[in-house]
Amino acid sequence: MDFKQLKYFLAIAEEKQITRAAKLLHMEQPPLSRQLMLMEEELGAKLFERGRKQLTLTAAGELLRSKAESLLAQLDETMLEVRELEEGVRGTLSIGAVVSCVSILPKPIRQLRAAYPQITFKITEGDHFLLGEMLAKRAIELVVSRLPFETGILPSKLSTLPLPSDPYVTVFPSSWVPRPRAGGEEQSIGMRELAEYPLLTLKTDNTIRMHEQVVNEFRRHGLEPNIICECSSVTVIMSLIASGIGATVFPKSILNSFPYGDVTMLPIRDANFQSDIGILWLKDHRLSKRAQHFLDYFQSDGAQTFRKNV
Repeated sequence: MDFKQLKYFLAIAEEKQITRAAKLLHMEQPPLSRQLMLMEEELGAKLFERGRKQLTLTAAGELLRSKAESLLAQLDETMLEVRELEEGVRGTLSIGAVVSCVSILPKPIRQLRAAYPQITFKITEGDHFLLGEMLAKRAIELVVSRLPFETGILPSKLSTLPLPSDPYVTVFPSSWVPRPRAGGEEQSIGMRELAEYPLLTLKTDNTIRMHEQVVNEFRRHGLEPNIICECSSVTVIMSLIASGIGATVFPKSILNSFPYGDVTMLPIRDANFQSDIGILWLKDHRLSKRAQHFLDYFQSDGAQTFRKNV
């Protein structure tokens, strides 16, 4: 059995039909069926149960898929290591990011492009669950995310570079901003005042950490938030705030990615809770030199600007 046959097998396992797998592989169906038969003969094991509409992996097939994915990943990493040894730092760095962390990306990307102009980037935005799936399949190499990373990957399988924590602030429609406090104090808002406003929170079926942090902070003050809408998208929440629907409590850095003219940020004077941020990658995955240089930015003196802006 060779690597090409393993790729054929994984395509069939992914598509669950030989016809669709053949189309994905840009080959005819009969040769692909023949390759599957040869693999099963060589292994002496049935890899798929044949249903009327699709194929289902047997226990032997599940084991082979796990091993095949690992072997092919190791092959890709070995080829990358050899190329980088000969060619230097180049190629495409694939990064996944939750939208609330997108403002972290421009400066390290700009620095890497200046130092290594042959590097290109592929950025994928998504929630924790989607980015976790892509990371597991090695479709992306790094993830920039709020912590904890709420995905199906076991934390023991991930390496994490923590970044400076991000304080929570209130985001209002500009027309709602309370009058300045007497005595020339910095304009801010208290939790009891905030509980009187209609609030929007970020919550999905898979990611609830930010929502829970906000609710728990209100309850720590003996209050219940007036939540009128739970949204799965930061973009939707910011748009609704700009339209005067409600306010929210968000990590401060989110506003760097949404320069709306109709929203205003206010610090919360009697609360001091934070949102943790980190860069994650698979522990068993050798990072490319371009990914290592991306991480170096956040571990160097050059990251001080980032730390001050959070």
